[in-house]
Amino acid sequence: MSLVKPRVVLGLSGGVDSAVAGLLLQKAGYEVVGVMLRLEAGHAPNSCCNAAAQARAARVAERLGIPFVVKGEEARFAARVIEAYLEGHRVGTTPNPCVRCNPFVKFAGLVEVADRVGAEFVATGHYVRKVDGRLHRGRDHAKDQSYFLWGLLPGVLARSLFPLGELTKPEVRRLAARAGLEVARTPESQNLCFVENDPKGFLRARLGTRPGPVVEVTTGKVVGEHPGAHLFTVGQKRGLGLFKSHRRLYVVATDPATNTVYVGPREAAMAEGLVATQPNYLVPPPAWPEQVSVQVRHRAQPAPARVIRADRETLELAFLEPVFAVAPGQSAVVYHGDLLLGGGDIKAAKGTLLERPAPAAAR
Repeated sequence: MSLVKPRVVLGLSGGVDSAVAGLLLQKAGYEVVGVMLRLEAGHAPNSCCNAAAQARAARVAERLGIPFVVKGEEARFAARVIEAYLEGHRVGTTPNPCVRCNPFVKFAGLVEVADRVGAEFVATGHYVRKVDGRLHRGRDHAKDQSYFLWGLLPGVLARSLFPLGELTKPEVRRLAARAGLEVARTPESQNLCFVENDPKGFLRARLGTRPGPVVEVTTGKVVGEHPGAHLFTVGQKRGLGLFKSHRRLYVVATDPATNTVYVGPREAAMAEGLVATQPNYLVPPPAWPEQVSVQVRHRAQPAPARVIRADRETLELAFLEPVFAVAPGQSAVVYHGDLLLGGGDIKAAKGTLLERPAPAAAR
């Protein structure tokens, strides 16, 4: 019987999740190599790779007795995540940076290190489960991160391990505490890693401001003034710059070409379906059931839907009941129960209840 341990490259962030992932991999008999991906300068206090986080990750590696490597990914992160985020807002969409970062930066970087050191596997501290080679929601649905992983290519998924999939966050913290890991009580970051607690301030600083009209779609009247259409997203209800309103209004569309923000009652922001582009299928569509569920934002409830089209270019879905705030630029992630089937970048909402101009990026 071979005594050679399978080697795995683990993404270490300096947080409790990746630390416990390393602990569990060791207990399962893997030879672990810890890698921190340095994504940007890390000046923001909540940065995932600032000096403090890097020092914590190094101490975790020392505690576990594993090699520790820092891999610079600043250029790839800037191009594939930050610039894509800014460009999306320029053209009137609402990008999700984490959805892009995982396949194009984090897993790409880990696979490169794995190939260099002869590791068969890569691993992360994501709360997802891999069952029979397919990706499922994590057992802790409150922490489930499968929404962010629909873009993984099948070849990368085949090499990926997710040790925390069957655990809850409290269980992970208890394991860290028992193992004497200093990160057992490390607080979680809830913000974009490259933004210092103020996404709108970041966009203002990088894209500037450009005042324009807020138009009510049911009347066509100008009801307010905004500082820039690129600062707003479908479904937003606060900070609309309204002159006066006796009812709650929501953003139903933005048009950067005319620098207009369109608002209306909640029903105007409902959609009966969507079209998504650049799809990625983790389960081939011919194997999909007649009815699926789709999540249009990370915190949105999954909505029952029928598949109208699922090919290499386009994913089109019809909701069984109208869905609120289907925003171009966000991800449409498709499930059957807990099984992740695939996803795509939302291009446009379909079958809206009120006629309204479509965002420029969706035309």
